[in-house]
Amino acid sequence: MIAELTRGERQAALIILCVLAFTGLLMAGFGRESALDFHGALVLALSVAGLFAVIRGYYAPPPDPARLREYFDAPGRAGILLAMGWAVIGMFFGVWVAALLAWPDLNFDSEFTSFGRIRPIHTTGVIFGFGGNALIATSFYVMQRTSRARIRDQLGAWFVLLGYNLFCLLAVTGYALGVTQSKEYAEPEWYADLWLVVVWVVYFAIYLRTLAHRKEPHIYVANWYYLAFILVVAMLHIVNNLAFPISLGSDKSYSLFAGVQDALTEWWYGHNAVAFFLTSGFLGMMYYFLPVRAGRPIYSYRMSIISFWGITFMYMWVGSHHLHYTALPQWVQTLGMTFSIVLLVPSWGSAANALLTLNGAWHKVRDDATLRFMMVSAVFYGLTTFEGSFLAIRSVNSLSHYTDWTVGHVHAGALGWVAMISFGAIYASVPWLWKRERMYSTRLVEAHFWLALGGTVVYVVAMWNSGIIQGLMWRTYTESGTLAYSFVDSVAAMHPYYIARAFGGLLFLTGAVIGCVNIALTIRHAPAPAAAADAEPPAAGQLQPAE
Repeated sequence: MIAELTRGERQAALIILCVLAFTGLLMAGFGRESALDFHGALVLALSVAGLFAVIRGYYAPPPDPARLREYFDAPGRAGILLAMGWAVIGMFFGVWVAALLAWPDLNFDSEFTSFGRIRPIHTTGVIFGFGGNALIATSFYVMQRTSRARIRDQLGAWFVLLGYNLFCLLAVTGYALGVTQSKEYAEPEWYADLWLVVVWVVYFAIYLRTLAHRKEPHIYVANWYYLAFILVVAMLHIVNNLAFPISLGSDKSYSLFAGVQDALTEWWYGHNAVAFFLTSGFLGMMYYFLPVRAGRPIYSYRMSIISFWGITFMYMWVGSHHLHYTALPQWVQTLGMTFSIVLLVPSWGSAANALLTLNGAWHKVRDDATLRFMMVSAVFYGLTTFEGSFLAIRSVNSLSHYTDWTVGHVHAGALGWVAMISFGAIYASVPWLWKRERMYSTRLVEAHFWLALGGTVVYVVAMWNSGIIQGLMWRTYTESGTLAYSFVDSVAAMHPYYIARAFGGLLFLTGAVIGCVNIALTIRHAPAPAAAADAEPPAAGQLQPAE
């Protein structure tokens, strides 16, 4: 890592690490809360370890000028490994959380393993740890190939990747210590939020600088989606996390918003996090890796651009559909419902574009599990966006909201769309990045696919059933006008479905573990290609200019 940095970048790395070490020392020395003390010590320890690593390689020969003209893939390789590591960690906690709902004693009577603490560890681990690292790694890869330009800032790329993972680490350890901002999407401590802003600004700057120095005149559509993901997530993060810390020595803070304004801001953030973190970025992934793997051009480049602008504009207005039958003004609720229904058009445009791209390549889908991951992800994307528009309708929402139906909907998107396209992109790029002929075992890829698909179907079907039963039980009245079932009755009725959910999650986790093993074996033992030119397909030949 250090050997690939120029002398100036090594000096900058020393300065950054010294600043971080000093900051960690202040946090550990002046913090009055357990989380702040712990995080200060953690930042200090990691910074000192980084300083030793940089100092050790500081006087190594600078990289060869010819090397600086090649693609810079080291952060991408590290990002893929980190993504798979976070996948296993996050999914393990997900299975644990699901099992807790079926067998509550599995918290072992400890405050650190209570549902309220390990549930945000699960969500942050899979969404931001797994999904975020997959997005960063693949965006670095796609940006360079579609621009025919090396990343402009080597130190900046490492700063983004490692700084982002420091944020994830601060978040999950903070949750274990019982510190969040008490929002629907559990938010980490205020100082972790500030750190992510710095990391994200550098990420955005690197992307723009690289595109500005591209040798390819056309900006390929995948970069549009990645840029929307980077830019809008920055806006969402800053606005939703506007808060005042009690003091610089405390990990507690108070939100700038309150009441219904806070609820609307939270769901503006929450649904646009779905839109631009869990949709836009992964559509960028799909629009590159699926055509390249299939050996087919995108069915309609024009449709991809139209879908981009439709998704970018319409998603901004839909968050209020989470607040039907609340104190939010009726017209705002109706606005969110209306845009949610209209949003189905650009969403299905992207799903259809992906599936139509496979025309003439369905025999590859049959034989190639990696491509099948991508195909199934497009199917789940279409199904989930239809369900999301359907659930936004006020009369349907009155049945589904606060029930497990919503949980099933979320995981149809998270497992069937986000995770499937991520695994497909990772399996496609690992042989290219490590200069291997193929994955070590295609049978393991096949096993991972069926475990992932089976786990997703079991999970989602169980939650559809439990959610609808919950909604019906909660709104069933006796002839005298009283509730026919108590809340405890509905909880007892959910027990078999919660067991099924835990089993589905366990299947999905098992597939992720198999994927990690296969990637490790590919890096260590898979054969190299016969010639260097065969290590990676000529992706540019599969990419269309604008129509």
